[in-house]
Amino acid sequence: MSEIINAIAIAGIAAFGFQAIFFALLAIGINVHFGYTGLLNFGQIAFAMLGGFGIAVSVSQWGLPFGVGVLVGLAAAVVLALLLGLPTLRLRADYLAIATIATAEGLRLVFRSVSATPVTGGTRGLSAFNVGFIDLSPWDPQARHDILGTTWSGGELWVTLIGWLLVLLTSLLVWQLMRSPWGRVVKAIREDEDAVRALGKNVYAYKIQSLVLGGVFGALGGMVYAVSTGSVNPDQYQNANTFLAYAALILGGAARVLGPVVGAMILLFVLQFADTLLRALISNGVIPEALLTSTDVAQIRFVLVGVGLMLLLVFRPQGIFGDRREVMLDAR
Repeated sequence: MSEIINAIAIAGIAAFGFQAIFFALLAIGINVHFGYTGLLNFGQIAFAMLGGFGIAVSVSQWGLPFGVGVLVGLAAAVVLALLLGLPTLRLRADYLAIATIATAEGLRLVFRSVSATPVTGGTRGLSAFNVGFIDLSPWDPQARHDILGTTWSGGELWVTLIGWLLVLLTSLLVWQLMRSPWGRVVKAIREDEDAVRALGKNVYAYKIQSLVLGGVFGALGGMVYAVSTGSVNPDQYQNANTFLAYAALILGGAARVLGPVVGAMILLFVLQFADTLLRALISNGVIPEALLTSTDVAQIRFVLVGVGLMLLLVFRPQGIFGDRREVMLDAR
């Protein structure tokens, strides 16, 4: 019983930590792309990488203020969205999916290449660029604070507070946009873009706008992740993170404002709970090491999440908050 209580406490921290914020912002962006507009973007992590490296390169390599680094990261995300969308959004959704996943992996390899090392740090990455932001914390960055039985440093509290404020603001923006005429048009594009085009709307322009907006949200997620860890490395931005963000979106419910947020929190809770509990059971001999070792836990927890998602898609494909009609889209 003590192992379960301890696992729940640690998983609760993870559900509110910076990784949950990271995946929530990624999933909010994907929700704009896929949930509301019907765009299959499989390269969301590329926008996050540009956001993180935008701050890191600007501050540590170019000596620019932190705020300018934020603007650089956002501008880079906008440029990437335009470069991806202009040649592909007139085509079917599968072309966009191929282009985005290939671009994300290509950018990662470029950022870790030898030729990019003077700028990006290559495989070593960059660090110590978040000091100016952490110094703005109203709490002592090094002091420890006990909150509901959990311990946080002042720096962690500050990053987490700003991160959840970003999640709140982006969610409010999505909620407001989807109630506006613009939101009604993009949802109509998801259902039948030919009908929207027949009504005289520029479907191509709306898709570009949606891709840019969701990409900016992804860049904000990458910034939170970079500032939280105090370092950026191209290998942190694997395509697997995009699929975890999709898992959070599916879990919470697509085309729902709070779906990606709740989904990200539940996903991180389940992953951390499974990791902590399995390791405790192995160390206490409840699970024999001949059956499962501690090194296997990292993979087994993803297997358990995968099985859970399969069951969810079978019995409730719309997710926790979703509507079954929202997942019956005509992605083109």
